[in-house]
Amino acid sequence: MAIYIALLRGINVGGKNMIKMAELKRTFETMGLGRVRTYIQSGNVLFESEEEEEPLRERIEQEIAAAHGFSVSVVLRTAEELRRIAASCPFSEAALEKAEESAEGESLYVGFLLREPSREGMERLAPYKNENEQYYIAGREIFLLFGRSVRNSKLSANLQKLDVPVTVRNWNTLNKLVALANEMEA
Repeated sequence: MAIYIALLRGINVGGKNMIKMAELKRTFETMGLGRVRTYIQSGNVLFESEEEEEPLRERIEQEIAAAHGFSVSVVLRTAEELRRIAASCPFSEAALEKAEESAEGESLYVGFLLREPSREGMERLAPYKNENEQYYIAGREIFLLFGRSVRNSKLSANLQKLDVPVTVRNWNTLNKLVALANEMEA
């Protein structure tokens, strides 16, 4: 049995695509997935399954659409993948400290991509990198560092240029999900 983390894109944001976490948990349990847990309202679901990632992801998206009446992209990662991501921040301590000093709110985020972006997609995003908005793409993740604010960021607003569905979580949420996954494996 693998511990998976489902990261839903674009739910409970600005009053759109609203799903209560208790309802989302029931949706996953109805699918026969084990030990389902949710974490905060942004659509983070931890669960157990023996299924392979791609068919499982498609099944979850279909079930959410059927149960809740709208489509959302779902990105899956295993607990092991999440631990690897949390252990591989590409930014130096100095860069992190500088961003934290000037940022309004959180400065470090991870974008979870459905698949690796194409070279063309990465080239379209490149113009949005600057001294205050940095990123590093590693496989199916994009590490984001904001020296001001993610809310007014041109980089954040243009992640769709990668042409890959992406859902973003702050570093604190990533680490909490790792801790919850570790508890489930213990």
